Amino acid sequence: MRLLGWFGLLFGLTASLIVPATALNRESFTITSYDLEVRLEPEQQRLGARGKITLRNDSAQPQKVVSLQISSSLSWRSIRVDGKSVQFVSQPYISDIDHTGALSEAIVTLPVEIKPKDSVELEIGYEGVITLDTARLTRVGVPEEIAKHSSWDRISPSFTAVRGAGYVAWYPITTESADFSEGNSLFEVTDRWKKREQDASMKLSLSTDSGTYERKLLLLCNGIGNNVDTREGSTHDHYARCEYERLGLTTPTFAMANYRDQSKPPFYLFSFPGHEAGAATYSNALEPAAKFVSEWFGPPSAPVAIADFADPNSAPFESGTLLLASMAAQDSKLAGINLVHELVHSALPSSRPWVYEGLAHFAEAMYRQQQGGRQAGLDLLGLHRAAFLDTEKEVSAALQKNVERKVVEQTSIGQPLAATFDETYYRSKAAYVWWMLRDMIGDDALKQAIRKYRAEGNNDKDKDPKYVEQLIESAAKRDLSWFFDDWVYQDRGLPDFRVQSVHPWKTDKGVQIITVTLENLGNAGAEVPFTIMCEGGEITKRIEVRAKGTATTRVALPGTASEIVVNDGSVPESDLTNNVFQIGAQQK
Repeated sequence: MRLLGWFGLLFGLTASLIVPATALNRESFTITSYDLEVRLEPEQQRLGARGKITLRNDSAQPQKVVSLQISSSLSWRSIRVDGKSVQFVSQPYISDIDHTGALSEAIVTLPVEIKPKDSVELEIGYEGVITLDTARLTRVGVPEEIAKHSSWDRISPSFTAVRGAGYVAWYPITTESADFSEGNSLFEVTDRWKKREQDASMKLSLSTDSGTYERKLLLLCNGIGNNVDTREGSTHDHYARCEYERLGLTTPTFAMANYRDQSKPPFYLFSFPGHEAGAATYSNALEPAAKFVSEWFGPPSAPVAIADFADPNSAPFESGTLLLASMAAQDSKLAGINLVHELVHSALPSSRPWVYEGLAHFAEAMYRQQQGGRQAGLDLLGLHRAAFLDTEKEVSAALQKNVERKVVEQTSIGQPLAATFDETYYRSKAAYVWWMLRDMIGDDALKQAIRKYRAEGNNDKDKDPKYVEQLIESAAKRDLSWFFDDWVYQDRGLPDFRVQSVHPWKTDKGVQIITVTLENLGNAGAEVPFTIMCEGGEITKRIEVRAKGTATTRVALPGTASEIVVNDGSVPESDLTNNVFQIGAQQK
């Protein structure tokens, strides 16, 4: 069956003319809802879609022209308004928001102008192939062999897995061009698009004909109510229906393969034949992971699915409560950590990226600590530091220039954690923020705040930017406004701690005392641990050091101090080379 025939007589006026890009505002419209029927043909690697989308004019001016974009490997077939075909010009548009490095753009002329904040519904149809494509990665120098393990999206007879925009634009989007080779261009464009469409809804109906081969396919997607309905018989049709009440951080994703179903609802496990050992590892890790998550975040409330990769070298991917990861050979600790992440998403939904993803990554480090001690947890947390270190150094440098020039302005380099949709920030930096909060207020107080947040859900109170802070301060009975201002509401870069001075002395009774002054050279304050090495062992204390400030404390020791180490890795710093202070060297 050819997909073009599926569309019947639906058609639109297309042209090969290229519309000048200078006068077109590609982000004037936001897609607020999708209702799509998607047909897959694995043997031909094809996808065909039809349905309805609703667009809202978010610009300040009436608009009559709208840009709709899908992957360059797909082609527009029909665009209608009120049942009537509308004119559109189809053209290529270079953008790395799709794995091919380009989009198929339809410049649509609407029948009437749409006023600001008004909406219009479009009936659409498009089709094409989705094959493994590494173009946007190899173009910037990534070796082909490595690129294919990261850009693994495809439709094929043996294995299908396709992620949404940012990877493959298999549903329409409205964005400006994004370029991997131009600094943060891709992330900035994606960030803006996710913000605009965070409240968009999607209804998705997937179907496929498994063809003449005899394998039993399983088709799944990562939205709410993933009802897998496999119908045997002469047609061999397979269906999956998903809903996304709010796209938020979820990247609509679907997968299909000859999976072995080893599910124990609400935990769904799909593996390839021959990967039984890896699948068993995940199955065995479920109970302890669920127990840990329930203790901290409450019981999971939505199904969690883990699906296997055909290529064991494929990079894992998770979105919503779906994890795609190879089960060819799984380390038990890694399986448990992956499960903890997904179970936190299930237990604690949130519209706030730094809460939703930050808590999931924080939980990974906490679970690792439970398995191997605090240092093991910090080592896992430390893997996130490099992801945002360079950006935060740029933020600090920009802030310093403003101070030197006596300019009061917000740097445009970084974004407040509370407002960003940049994955580097809301995953990696947020994980550190939650860990620091836990160190400052203790497990019990943080659990209390998290449970209160979970119990109240995404209510009107959560619209207040300070809602999370208020819950935590109430549980801790402590003012943390300075911390949230530096780390969540503003982006002030990172702290930079060092020992400014020490003064060892003895009391009249011969008790060893040391006075320690720590200095923070950075623009963000934090409560930081420091450890004093001395005869008879070591002593660790914590002290709050505000941005560009100092703090002094006295510590009683069992013997003569020799060294002070500031920060155990729990606070991200811009410079870790000045954290060790040799006391003997100073005394000489």
